[in-house]
Order: sequence, then structure tokens, then C-alpha cells
Amino acid sequence: MNYFLAKTEPGTYSIDDLERDRRTAWDGVTNPQAVRAIREMKSGDVVFIYHSGGVSSVVGWALVKSPGRDDPKNPKSAIVDLEFAGRLDSPVTLAEIKQSGKFDDLALVRQGRLSTMAVPEKFVGWIRAKNPKAKI
Repeated sequence: MNYFLAKTEPGTYSIDDLERDRRTAWDGVTNPQAVRAIREMKSGDVVFIYHSGGVSSVVGWALVKSPGRDDPKNPKSAIVDLEFAGRLDSPVTLAEIKQSGKFDDLALVRQGRLSTMAVPEKFVGWIRAKNPKAKI
């Protein structure tokens, strides 16, 4: 299993929307590095949902339900089907991530505008430790 993080503006599509819809096609990504991350996703992988803007934070997670694939509407984009899996009891802010000093090499910290990225298992373990009730 691999882990990823996908950013979204809560006013565009939030964790509330994903929970209500239960499943969505994650699209609209055109940055080549982010598109590559989506194309690497496989069924069963976990995607952390990150609200950008305002209080930027990891708020929940979803399961990948289809392999990442080309977007038929845009050849420079890719899409993947995600299914709501849960919310974090305590959202983890970007400030906390940076202050930990453990993730200075993470794309979330180094490339603030990158919308979708792989995250290492040490990040997942850290999120789990901050949210012990979460069944990630």
C-alpha cells in the first residue's frame, strides 16, 4: 500500500463533500509532478485529504478505488476514483507539520503549490500517533 496527500480548497470540494458523496472522481490536476502522483495510485492506496487556504491542514483520508488514469477531457491531466474513509479527530495543521522538524524533505513543506504528492510511511505513522482513534 502506498500513501498520498491531495490538496483541495474547502470552498471547491471539502472533506464534507467527500463524506456526503461517499465517492468522487478526483480531477482537475495539471501540474506534471502531481499528475505523475495520481497515475501512480492503485486501488487500496490511502490518500490524505488536505484543506488548503485558511487553516491549512490534513483533515481526513480516502481510499483509492481505481488506478490513476488519463483524464479523457484533458490529456495533460489524470483522474482517480476516491472513496471517503474517515476524518481525523484532530486535524493536523501545516504549522504542526513544519514545527515537528521531521518532514523538511516532504513536498508539502518544500513545494507549497504542489496539489498531489506521495507521502512516506513515517508521515503516516506520525499522523496516526496524533490521531490514535483513526483507522488509517
